[in-house]
Amino acid sequence: MSGKSTVSGRGRKPKPTALKKLAGNPGRRPLNEKEPNFSDLTNIDPPEWLPELATDMWQRIVPELLREKIIKQTDLHLVESFCTSYAIWRMALVEVNSFKIIMQNASGGPTKNPALTALNEANNQMMKTGAALGLSPADRVRLMGDKDPDDDNPFNEFF
Repeated sequence: MSGKSTVSGRGRKPKPTALKKLAGNPGRRPLNEKEPNFSDLTNIDPPEWLPELATDMWQRIVPELLREKIIKQTDLHLVESFCTSYAIWRMALVEVNSFKIIMQNASGGPTKNPALTALNEANNQMMKTGAALGLSPADRVRLMGDKDPDDDNPFNEFF
C-alpha cells in the first residue's frame, strides 16, 4: 500500500491551502501550491427561481460569506442548496405545527405526520451544506482555523 486512502470519503477532509497559510501552517507540512484558485465574488443576487423563504435566507447569509471570502463562484450551488433546504424545512415546520405530530390516517387510526419526514430530510441537508459553508460555530472553527495562533504567546519576542 502507498499509504494513501483508496476509498473516497475516509478520514478528515483536507483544509484548503489558503487557510493553512492564514494559520501559519501549524502542521509544518508542505503546502499544495497547485490548488485551484477560483474567481472571487463581490456581490451576487439570489436566483429568481428560489422560493421566497430561500431568497430571504440567501440575503441573510451571502453578504456574510462574501465578507469573509468563504465562497467563490464555484460554491454557489452549495448556497442555493442550503437556502432551498431552509425553505423546505420552514414549510414542513408550518405543516407539522398545523396538523401536529400524530395525524389520523385514512382508516381513522393514528399515524406519523408525513411532514416530519420532509422536516428531517431538509434539516439533514441544511446541516451538510451548512457545514461545508461554515455556518455553525463548530464548522467555522474547522473552516477558518486559527487566523494568528501565536498572537498571545509571550515568548514570541525571543524567537
